[in-house]
Amino acid sequence: MEPGTLVEELARRKAAQVSAQLAEPEETLVIGADTVVVLDGKILGKPHDEEEARAMLEALAGRWHEVFTGVAVIDPAGGRVASTREKTRVKFRSLCPKEIAAYVATGEPLDKAGAYGVQGKGALLVERIDGCYYNVVGLPLVKLQELLAEFGVDIWEEGKEA
Repeated sequence: MEPGTLVEELARRKAAQVSAQLAEPEETLVIGADTVVVLDGKILGKPHDEEEARAMLEALAGRWHEVFTGVAVIDPAGGRVASTREKTRVKFRSLCPKEIAAYVATGEPLDKAGAYGVQGKGALLVERIDGCYYNVVGLPLVKLQELLAEFGVDIWEEGKEA
C-alpha cells in the first residue's frame, strides 16, 4: 500500500476506535493521526529497540527521506468521517557514529517513526525540511484546520481556543 494511503487509513482506524468507546458522543469530534517515515520506498515505523533505531539513523544520515502523516476527523454522533494526508521531504545532515549513539542513548528515538523526533533533540539531525514542519512532528496543523472546517469548526471564531 502506498504510504499516504496507509497513514490515512491508519488515522481513520485510530479515530474510529476511540469514537466507538465514547459513552456520550454528542458535540464531540475525534481526531486520529498516524505518521511514517519513508526512505527509498521503504516504510520506517517506530524502532523495536536501540539496535533498530541506530540502523534507521545510519540509513537516514546525509540523505533525503519523506514523512507522511494521515489525519482523520470523526463526528461520532453523526457518523461522518473526513480524512487527508500530508507529505514532507526531510534531509538529515551527515552523522558520525558517536552522534547516533548519543542520540539513541537519550531514548527519544524509540517511540518515533523513523527513530527521530524533530521537536526534540532530533532537531539537531535535520539539515533541511521541504514542506510542513508540523507534519514531521506528527500533526499537520493546516490540514487539521481544513478538516475541522468541514465539520463547521472555525478556530478563528472569537472566544474559542485552538
